[in-house]
Amino acid sequence: MSNLYLVALGSNRRLRPFGDPRHVVRAAMEELAALGTVTARSPIVASDPVGPAQRRFANAAVLLDSAFDPSSLLAGLKRLEREFGRRRSGQRWRDRTLDLDIVLWSGGAYAEPDLQIPHPLFRERDFVLGPAAAIAPRWRDPVSGRTLRQLANRAHRPA
Repeated sequence: MSNLYLVALGSNRRLRPFGDPRHVVRAAMEELAALGTVTARSPIVASDPVGPAQRRFANAAVLLDSAFDPSSLLAGLKRLEREFGRRRSGQRWRDRTLDLDIVLWSGGAYAEPDLQIPHPLFRERDFVLGPAAAIAPRWRDPVSGRTLRQLANRAHRPA
């Protein structure tokens, strides 16, 4: 059985042999093929850091068609992060070579202790919504019922 996932990517640290964060994200998009078929890639966008991170991020999103269930895909994403030099510091939102998050999946909502789909903060993050809406504008958030395009448009409105 095949599942479709929306995966968000981010980097704000250089990594040899890839180079700057944009190139790290581009390389990670290619490496995701080990976990399934990447059917769409968003443009890579720059965003300001969140929390204690110091450097600007390069962010993107992909659609990944995979035979893995959500827990198995998460394990594969964490393994790929480690291969790209990510080390868990115990603090959230620090500078990192690669961050991979499952945002949505074709099965709707999913919850386990280490994984919640939809990603709990994605509706508040322009750096996720913009790239996601670029490749899957009609995908509906199973919680709000809004499409990614609608969520991205709402995020751009002044409060």
